[in-house]
Amino acid sequence: MKTIKVRLSLAAGAVLAVAAPAFGGGPSLAMLDRLDPGGWELRERAGSPPQKLCVPNGRRLIQLRHPGAQCSSFVVEDGPAEVVVQYSCPGHGYGRTRVRRETDRLVQIDSQGIVDGLPFDFSVEARRVGECSAG
Repeated sequence: MKTIKVRLSLAAGAVLAVAAPAFGGGPSLAMLDRLDPGGWELRERAGSPPQKLCVPNGRRLIQLRHPGAQCSSFVVEDGPAEVVVQYSCPGHGYGRTRVRRETDRLVQIDSQGIVDGLPFDFSVEARRVGECSAG
């Protein structure tokens, strides 16, 4: 009986350790916070024309297909060079985004999910190109 209690206690501890990032005090996404704010250019690997984006902070790169939507998120991975975030936007869909840092001005982004009932799946190279422009 004592062995079962010890195993249950260890299992509960492991579950709490894994679940901790989902609650306050979890990962900080410090890698995204190190990215330089400003005007960024996103180039899809599929060959679409580049897209300009004003990025006040690196966290803006997580929800590229759900800009401005109120979403809850779960940090899957929070490393010094890569983060993976899964998010859900009630009434608008969900996504899972991986951001890999090459420098504070260059990242690779892979994202997939559903936006307003339609699927998306893309890979982009995002590069800081200057300050945000007014127009």
